[in-house]
Amino acid sequence: MRAQFLLNLILTIVWVFLTGSLAIVNFIFGFLLSYLVLWIISRKHESRKYFRITPRIISFIFYFIYELFRANIQVAADVVTPKFYMEPGIVAVPLEAKTNLEITLLANIISLTPGSLSMDVSDDKSVLYVHAMYVKDKQQFIQEIKNGFERRILEILR
Repeated sequence: MRAQFLLNLILTIVWVFLTGSLAIVNFIFGFLLSYLVLWIISRKHESRKYFRITPRIISFIFYFIYELFRANIQVAADVVTPKFYMEPGIVAVPLEAKTNLEITLLANIISLTPGSLSMDVSDDKSVLYVHAMYVKDKQQFIQEIKNGFERRILEILR
């Protein structure tokens, strides 16, 4: 998978040099074009993990940006209005993530979004404790974490 990603980057750089434009749009187009070429070339090979994971990573990045903007707007609106709408709480989120990498990524992504903070992981690594500013319904909050960040992280790493 690393070799395919490296080859994709090399082809992208070749594309950028051939076109003579260092614009980010040209870089993205070159990356997508070289991704498509590599996908067509490797259709009969067994190693296609790169072509399954790359769209998931891009989807995860867009989802994270969406959640980041949503949380920023929610916190900023609460700060500038005279009445506070926050309902803080500490929620125990049961984990499907088992490895240290999966749990660490999930905890850091949760902490990066404003209004939430990963506090601790249970000793048996089955529960992540999260402090959140807006917990109206604990079960809904847990489902948002599990169906949002955790599911997407596990799709990438497994």
